[in-house]
Amino acid sequence: MKIFNKDFMLGAATAAHQVEGNNVNSDFWTLENLPGSMYKEPSLDAVDHYHRYEEDIKLLAAAGLNSYRFSIEWARIEPIKGEFDRIEIKHYRKVLECCYENGVIPIVTLHHFSSPKWLITEGGWESETTVEYFGEYCKYLISELGDRISYICTINEANMGVQISRIMKEYQVKMAKTSEAQSANADIQVGINIDIQSAMEKYYRAAGEAFKVDPRKLSTFHDPRSSKGDLIIMKCHERARKIIKEINPSIKVGLTMSLYDYQAQLGGEEYVKSLWDEDFLHYLPFIQEDDFFGVQNYTRKVFGPKGKIEPDENTRLTEVGNEFYPESLAGVLRYVSRYWKKPIIVTENGIATSNDKDRVEFIQEALASLYQCMEEGIEVLGYMHWSLLDNFEWQLGYTPKFGLISVDRKTQTRYAKESLSVLGNIKKFGL
Repeated sequence: MKIFNKDFMLGAATAAHQVEGNNVNSDFWTLENLPGSMYKEPSLDAVDHYHRYEEDIKLLAAAGLNSYRFSIEWARIEPIKGEFDRIEIKHYRKVLECCYENGVIPIVTLHHFSSPKWLITEGGWESETTVEYFGEYCKYLISELGDRISYICTINEANMGVQISRIMKEYQVKMAKTSEAQSANADIQVGINIDIQSAMEKYYRAAGEAFKVDPRKLSTFHDPRSSKGDLIIMKCHERARKIIKEINPSIKVGLTMSLYDYQAQLGGEEYVKSLWDEDFLHYLPFIQEDDFFGVQNYTRKVFGPKGKIEPDENTRLTEVGNEFYPESLAGVLRYVSRYWKKPIIVTENGIATSNDKDRVEFIQEALASLYQCMEEGIEVLGYMHWSLLDNFEWQLGYTPKFGLISVDRKTQTRYAKESLSVLGNIKKFGL
């Protein structure tokens, strides 16, 4: 029997914009509701976690879980530049108190993708001014709530913009190759490309008008990031960490990163080396003073001498096209631990599937491999499954199902899945 020690944090995660609903002062709310939006649907009431957090936390605790990672929404705390909302501070204090009342350790994320709309108007995540703005937000928040927070993730997936930049370049190359391959249907292909380009231009033009910026300079957290913007993210993290430690040195501070289990077949070693440097290694100088590192992993990517090897038709895939490969978490933990000698928290790991049997299998295999890593000496403090609730998955809307709890969005009724009890039983009884 493999039993995690009593201090091991086993729980689930959410992000404010994806579950709370009616985050009307955020940049993503604006983008969701643009004419011709690239989002499949708007978030609207989401799963109303803003009003139902107590029910959700109690479901988590009743299953046997002892920790909950959630984010505080900057756009609620500071809906207008320089104006902080005390009503929202009181709300999040209630969420924190609810965690403690139910024996749940809160792990708080200060920024999980969504930002105040005004921040994007001021230049967003490519502007040096954001370092100061983020610092002031953190200073106010920690001054008000820091006495009830033990763990803070400053920024969720700090490397996301770099990964998006790479994805966009890969997409452009793929489209160019597709156009060449389909030259026999040139008229049709050109027509498709023109339609896509026209739709994108209209979308970005509308976004520019909404944020009062040049659409070519739009810089939300999900936009491709330059090397300058990448450095700004790290400066934001360093400033936040400094402020947090000045106000309350006992708070453990880290950030999270999106990491794939990059695997090389013969000839693919240089691709994998380059990707690890881009996604993780070059950030190490900026996080050396952190207390922990947040690992977020969902799948692997395999590379050969010609680059990425796409899964074949027999590969088991999730609802978002990831390979079903729960062992990828262990691959990432082992790689990270070669360079990071401090504690790790798995802040996200999960699977998009409407078949909960698959989720149960994924959880059991991922945690078994995690346990093996801990036996090898890797210091892992906790595991947060993504996600506690089926929620709003950004551009994909509500279709992908990541949750341990399903929600009837017409009535907002919660239905705990088998996977929730399985995860809780692992905490209570082991693997």
